[in-house]
Amino acid sequence: MKNFSTWLLVMFAAMFWVFRMVVAITYELGIDLGGIVPLNMNLEVILLFVALLAMVLIIKRNILGALIYLLGYGMYFGVDLYNNLMPLLSGQTLTIMTYLNTFISFIGMIIPIAILFDLLADKNRKTHPVDKKTDWFYKNENYDRKLDERADKNNYRTL
Repeated sequence: MKNFSTWLLVMFAAMFWVFRMVVAITYELGIDLGGIVPLNMNLEVILLFVALLAMVLIIKRNILGALIYLLGYGMYFGVDLYNNLMPLLSGQTLTIMTYLNTFISFIGMIIPIAILFDLLADKNRKTHPVDKKTDWFYKNENYDRKLDERADKNNYRTL
């Protein structure tokens, strides 16, 4: 991982993973965490392991890791986000806990999308690299023309 943006996104994903792990543990122990509960406890535990595997693949710059991460979080948080946004858009009054769950689901969707876009942008940079140390020479047509004109004027005679 060479990009600062990738480091930041992986750190945000790790912090969100730790937050989801704390939510799952406190729910299982019966401790109230301000009303934040997992949507589905069994799926939450599976998703924690899948997200950990996906983060390892993301660190290795594998696009499959970003797709797994987006698919897992999209199926888990995307459905909850949709279910919470529909009553909000229809004008119903909602509780604070619904707003909090919607915000957490929104964060759960934004991080995988940002990671996928970051990896796609980095794949583009890898296929079309820009190296300022050598591009002035290899991609400079004016330099090539000067070299060609100079080479044409050298008339060496062999004996």
